[in-house]
Amino acid sequence: MLTIESMQAFIEAYAARLEELCAVLDDLDNRIGDGDHGTNMARGFRTAADRTASGTFQDLGALCQTVAMALLSSVGGASGPLYATAFMRFAQSWNVCTHVDYAKLATGVAAALEGLRARGKAEVGEKTMIDVWTPAADAIAAHPDETGLREAVSRATNAALATRDIAATKGRAAYLGARSVGTCDPGSISSAMFFEELADAIAGGVTKTTWQTSAL
Repeated sequence: MLTIESMQAFIEAYAARLEELCAVLDDLDNRIGDGDHGTNMARGFRTAADRTASGTFQDLGALCQTVAMALLSSVGGASGPLYATAFMRFAQSWNVCTHVDYAKLATGVAAALEGLRARGKAEVGEKTMIDVWTPAADAIAAHPDETGLREAVSRATNAALATRDIAATKGRAAYLGARSVGTCDPGSISSAMFFEELADAIAGGVTKTTWQTSAL
Protein backbone atom coordinates (compact mmCIF):
# COMPACT_ATOMS: atom_id res chain seq x y z
CA MET A 1 0.00 0.00 0.00
CA LEU A 2 0.94 3.61 -0.49
CA THR A 3 0.64 5.45 2.82
CA ILE A 4 1.26 9.02 3.94
CA GLU A 5 4.59 7.89 5.37
CA SER A 6 5.70 6.02 2.25
CA MET A 7 4.69 8.98 0.07
CA GLN A 8 6.81 11.28 2.23
CA ALA A 9 9.68 8.79 1.93
CA PHE A 10 9.21 8.69 -1.84
CA ILE A 11 9.34 12.47 -2.21
CA GLU A 12 12.54 12.62 -0.14
CA ALA A 13 14.15 9.73 -2.05
CA TYR A 14 13.20 11.20 -5.41
CA ALA A 15 14.55 14.61 -4.42
CA ALA A 16 17.85 13.01 -3.38
CA ARG A 17 18.07 11.02 -6.61
CA LEU A 18 17.44 14.14 -8.68
CA GLU A 19 20.20 15.93 -6.80
CA GLU A 20 22.54 12.99 -7.43
CA LEU A 21 21.78 12.92 -11.16
CA CYS A 22 21.27 16.65 -11.68
CA ALA A 23 24.35 16.97 -13.90
CA VAL A 24 23.27 14.02 -16.07
CA LEU A 25 19.83 15.51 -16.66
CA ASP A 26 21.28 18.96 -17.34
CA ASP A 27 23.77 17.43 -19.79
CA LEU A 28 20.99 15.73 -21.75
CA ASP A 29 18.88 18.89 -21.69
CA ASN A 30 21.83 20.98 -22.82
CA ARG A 31 21.96 18.87 -25.99
CA ILE A 32 18.31 19.28 -26.97
CA GLY A 33 16.76 21.85 -24.62
CA ASP A 34 17.53 24.68 -22.22
CA GLY A 35 20.13 22.76 -20.20
CA ASP A 36 18.44 23.11 -16.82
CA HIS A 37 16.03 20.19 -16.45
CA GLY A 38 18.05 18.55 -13.68
CA THR A 39 18.59 21.82 -11.84
CA ASN A 40 14.91 22.72 -11.99
CA MET A 41 13.67 19.28 -10.96
CA ALA A 42 16.16 18.94 -8.11
CA ARG A 43 15.25 22.37 -6.76
CA GLY A 44 11.51 21.73 -7.02
CA PHE A 45 11.44 18.33 -5.40
CA ARG A 46 13.84 19.44 -2.65
CA THR A 47 11.34 22.19 -1.86
CA ALA A 48 8.52 19.62 -1.94
CA ALA A 49 10.46 17.20 0.27
CA ASP A 50 11.20 19.89 2.84
CA ARG A 51 7.56 20.99 2.98
CA THR A 52 6.14 17.48 3.23
CA ALA A 53 8.71 16.33 5.80
CA SER A 54 7.84 19.21 8.13
CA GLY A 55 4.05 18.98 7.68
CA THR A 56 1.30 16.88 9.23
CA PHE A 57 -1.24 15.57 6.75
CA GLN A 58 -4.67 14.07 7.31
CA ASP A 59 -4.69 12.26 3.97
CA LEU A 60 -2.72 11.65 0.80
CA GLY A 61 -4.79 14.21 -1.04
CA ALA A 62 -3.55 17.02 1.19
CA LEU A 63 0.04 15.80 0.96
CA CYS A 64 -0.05 15.64 -2.85
CA GLN A 65 -1.65 19.08 -3.03
CA THR A 66 1.25 20.44 -0.96
CA VAL A 67 3.72 18.84 -3.37
CA ALA A 68 1.90 20.37 -6.34
CA MET A 69 2.01 23.86 -4.84
CA ALA A 70 5.70 23.48 -3.96
CA LEU A 71 6.52 22.51 -7.53
CA LEU A 72 4.53 25.37 -9.02
CA SER A 73 6.36 27.87 -6.86
CA SER A 74 9.89 26.55 -7.35
CA VAL A 75 10.33 24.77 -10.70
CA GLY A 76 11.03 26.74 -13.85
CA GLY A 77 10.26 25.77 -17.41
CA ALA A 78 7.66 23.20 -18.40
CA SER A 79 8.49 20.68 -15.68
CA GLY A 80 6.88 22.61 -12.83
CA PRO A 81 3.38 22.87 -14.28
CA LEU A 82 3.53 19.31 -15.63
CA TYR A 83 4.54 17.63 -12.38
CA ALA A 84 2.24 19.93 -10.44
CA THR A 85 -0.60 18.72 -12.68
CA ALA A 86 0.33 15.10 -11.97
CA PHE A 87 0.27 15.68 -8.22
CA MET A 88 -2.98 17.61 -8.38
CA ARG A 89 -4.52 14.61 -10.14
CA PHE A 90 -3.06 12.37 -7.41
CA ALA A 91 -4.64 14.69 -4.84
CA GLN A 92 -8.04 14.41 -6.49
CA SER A 93 -7.81 10.64 -6.83
CA TRP A 94 -6.66 10.06 -3.27
CA ASN A 95 -8.67 12.72 -1.47
CA VAL A 96 -9.48 11.66 2.14
CA CYS A 97 -7.40 8.47 1.71
CA THR A 98 -4.77 7.76 4.37
CA HIS A 99 -3.55 4.84 2.27
CA VAL A 100 -4.29 3.39 -1.16
CA ASP A 101 -4.05 -0.16 -2.48
CA TYR A 102 -2.63 -1.09 -5.87
CA ALA A 103 -5.97 -0.65 -7.64
CA LYS A 104 -6.30 2.88 -6.27
CA LEU A 105 -2.65 3.53 -7.12
CA ALA A 106 -3.39 2.54 -10.72
CA THR A 107 -6.35 4.94 -10.77
CA GLY A 108 -4.18 7.79 -9.54
CA VAL A 109 -1.39 7.15 -12.04
CA ALA A 110 -3.91 6.94 -14.89
CA ALA A 111 -5.46 10.24 -13.80
CA ALA A 112 -2.02 11.86 -13.61
CA LEU A 113 -1.21 10.62 -17.11
CA GLU A 114 -4.41 12.13 -18.49
CA GLY A 115 -3.54 15.40 -16.80
CA LEU A 116 -0.07 15.36 -18.34
CA ARG A 117 -1.47 14.65 -21.79
CA ALA A 118 -3.94 17.51 -21.50
CA ARG A 119 -1.40 19.95 -20.10
CA GLY A 120 1.44 19.09 -22.46
CA LYS A 121 -0.73 18.30 -25.49
CA ALA A 122 1.57 15.37 -26.23
CA GLU A 123 1.14 11.73 -27.17
CA VAL A 124 3.38 8.67 -27.30
CA GLY A 125 6.16 8.89 -29.87
CA GLU A 126 6.92 12.61 -29.55
CA LYS A 127 9.99 12.29 -27.27
CA THR A 128 8.38 13.53 -24.05
CA MET A 129 7.63 12.15 -20.59
CA ILE A 130 4.38 10.75 -22.03
CA ASP A 131 6.51 8.06 -23.67
CA VAL A 132 7.36 6.83 -20.15
CA TRP A 133 4.20 7.53 -18.19
CA THR A 134 1.99 5.68 -20.71
CA PRO A 135 3.60 2.22 -20.53
CA ALA A 136 4.08 2.57 -16.78
CA ALA A 137 0.40 3.43 -16.26
CA ASP A 138 -0.65 0.60 -18.57
CA ALA A 139 1.43 -1.93 -16.62
CA ILE A 140 -0.08 -0.96 -13.27
CA ALA A 141 -3.60 -0.90 -14.72
CA ALA A 142 -3.17 -4.35 -16.28
CA HIS A 143 -1.82 -5.86 -13.05
CA PRO A 144 -2.75 -3.76 -10.00
CA ASP A 145 -0.36 -5.54 -7.69
CA GLU A 146 3.34 -5.62 -6.83
CA THR A 147 4.14 -7.48 -10.04
CA GLY A 148 2.47 -4.77 -12.10
CA LEU A 149 4.33 -2.05 -10.22
CA ARG A 150 7.67 -3.70 -10.89
CA GLU A 151 6.71 -4.19 -14.53
CA ALA A 152 5.90 -0.47 -14.66
CA VAL A 153 9.47 0.31 -13.59
CA SER A 154 10.90 -1.98 -16.28
CA ARG A 155 8.70 -0.52 -18.99
CA ALA A 156 9.44 3.03 -17.89
CA THR A 157 13.18 2.41 -18.01
CA ASN A 158 13.05 0.84 -21.46
CA ALA A 159 10.80 3.59 -22.79
CA ALA A 160 13.05 6.34 -21.43
CA LEU A 161 16.12 4.88 -23.09
CA ALA A 162 14.18 4.31 -26.32
CA THR A 163 13.57 8.07 -26.63
CA ARG A 164 17.17 8.25 -27.87
CA ASP A 165 15.91 7.01 -31.25
CA ILE A 166 12.92 9.37 -31.50
CA ALA A 167 12.93 12.71 -33.32
CA ALA A 168 11.33 15.32 -31.07
CA THR A 169 8.13 17.00 -32.23
CA LYS A 170 7.23 18.80 -28.98
CA GLY A 171 8.91 21.46 -26.89
CA ARG A 172 12.23 23.16 -27.51
CA ALA A 173 13.76 19.92 -28.78
CA ALA A 174 11.33 20.00 -31.71
CA TYR A 175 13.37 22.82 -33.24
CA LEU A 176 16.19 20.33 -33.74
CA GLY A 177 13.98 17.82 -35.54
CA ALA A 178 16.06 14.87 -36.73
CA ARG A 179 19.10 16.27 -34.92
CA SER A 180 17.46 15.38 -31.61
CA VAL A 181 17.89 11.70 -32.47
CA GLY A 182 20.78 10.23 -30.52
CA THR A 183 19.94 11.96 -27.23
CA CYS A 184 17.59 10.59 -24.58
CA ASP A 185 14.81 12.93 -23.55
CA PRO A 186 15.75 14.27 -20.08
CA GLY A 187 12.10 14.48 -19.00
CA SER A 188 11.66 10.83 -19.87
CA ILE A 189 14.74 9.86 -17.86
CA SER A 190 13.55 11.79 -14.80
CA SER A 191 10.13 10.17 -15.23
CA ALA A 192 11.67 6.69 -15.24
CA MET A 193 13.53 7.66 -12.07
CA PHE A 194 10.17 8.74 -10.64
CA PHE A 195 8.71 5.25 -11.07
CA GLU A 196 11.87 3.61 -9.72
CA GLU A 197 11.67 5.60 -6.50
CA LEU A 198 7.89 5.26 -6.18
CA ALA A 199 8.08 1.46 -6.51
CA ASP A 200 10.97 1.29 -4.08
CA ALA A 201 9.06 3.33 -1.50
CA ILE A 202 6.01 1.08 -1.82
CA ALA A 203 7.44 -2.40 -2.42
CA GLY A 204 11.19 -2.09 -1.80
CA GLY A 205 14.04 -3.93 -3.43
CA VAL A 206 14.03 -2.04 -6.73
CA THR A 207 17.29 -2.24 -8.66
CA LYS A 208 18.14 1.30 -9.70
CA THR A 209 19.34 2.01 -13.22
CA THR A 210 22.83 3.50 -13.59
CA TRP A 211 21.63 6.46 -15.59
CA GLN A 212 25.08 8.04 -15.62
CA THR A 213 26.21 5.41 -18.12
CA SER A 214 23.00 4.20 -19.77
CA ALA A 215 21.44 7.58 -20.60
CA LEU A 216 24.48 9.49 -21.83
